Parts: sequence; structure tokens; C-alpha cells
Amino acid sequence: MFLSGGEPLPRRDLLKVAELFGGFIIGLPTNATRGPAVAPQLAGKVQFATIGFDGPREIFRRVRGDYDKVLTGVAAFRNAGVPISFSAVVLRSTLHGLPYLLQIADVVGAGKVELILPLRKGNALNLAGHEFITVDEAREHFGRLDELRTIHGWRPAIRMTPWTEATEGHMIVIEPDGAANAWPVYDRPDLFMRLGSILEEAVTALWERYRYKAQHYAKYLGASILTRDRDS
Repeated sequence: MFLSGGEPLPRRDLLKVAELFGGFIIGLPTNATRGPAVAPQLAGKVQFATIGFDGPREIFRRVRGDYDKVLTGVAAFRNAGVPISFSAVVLRSTLHGLPYLLQIADVVGAGKVELILPLRKGNALNLAGHEFITVDEAREHFGRLDELRTIHGWRPAIRMTPWTEATEGHMIVIEPDGAANAWPVYDRPDLFMRLGSILEEAVTALWERYRYKAQHYAKYLGASILTRDRDS
């Protein structure tokens, strides 16, 4: 499971939340900017941190912000013994930086690079139309990245999630108020399909009415996304 947000690291109760789910494999999506302060406390409480990292310095500055500050956070998680991965939103204007992103991931010891195509939600509502690549283009660029990975001996696994019928609704998102939602559901304005509340009924009841079970299993088994495993 993922303890996500928004950005989770500023939460004062983050350690308590992590402890509540101590029996689960916990991933922490984060921008890592507060990594030096928080990472040592999270060691042993989360199994990995997935850090938003969109490419080399200029791409990162344009898309996300302070490259050096995030690299410092990356080092903090590594030094604390928390395994790291990278996640990046793939835009047409950042495609040329993907090989450099994978090389950076290899240098800092990231186990995986997760490449995600944007959906028209949140910040992506302001994206120009030409920034969205097609599924066919995604497959083409993934294949090229995998080829370069082999040529250069880069070790991180790579994943790319194209938004197709096979990945619709694949994730169950639980909000702080207990609301559970299937995501992304393409015909919903906010991409959320309400399932119910974990505060009002058992998770098994919510699961029964969840119509995207096949997509859920396929996504997390790697059957509906583009994937190459990590080289040892």
C-alpha cells in the first residue's frame, strides 16, 4: 500500500500513520525535499520511497523545482537504509531526457523508474494538448529506453503505465476521511468512482462492489503495463 497525498512528509503524524499499517508493505510517494529531517525516522517503518524525479537538471527545474534539494533528499533516504525508486510524468517535451533519468537512477542506486503518462486532472488540466503522447508513442519510447538500458548496463527496473481500458480503475484510493474510490475512471470528471467508506463498512464489502478487480490484479502483476525487471 502507498501512503500518499499530496506530499506526505510534512504530516506531523506520518510516523503514527505508518505504524498503524505495520503489517503491510508500505510505499511512500514523496518529493523527498524533507528527506534529511524525516528519512531516518522512517527507516524500518516503510519498505521503500518512490521519489518524484523527472529528468536531468534543466528538465527537473522546469517541471518540478529544486534539483539539488531533491538529490539531497534522495541521499538521505539511501543513507537511512530506505530503498528508493523514481517516478516521472512523461511529457512530449521531456521525452529526450528519459535516458538521462535512467542513468541518474542507476548512479544513485534506485531500484525502479516508474514512467507515468499524465491524465487530465489536477495540474495536468493546464498542460498544452501536444504534451500528451499516444499509447503507441509510449510503447515506442519504452522500447528505445529498454534498448539503451541493455547497451549501457543500467540496472533499475523500468515501468510505464499507459492509460488504456486495461488500466482503468486499477487503483483503490482511500482518502483521509475514509472515502474509498476506484481510480482512474475515465468518464468521471475527477476520475474517482466512489466505492463507499472504510469507516462505515468492511473493506470486503467495498471490494465486492469494485468493478475493476481484473484491472487491479493485472496492473500490480505487471500484465497491463510496460515493464522490464531490474538487472542484478
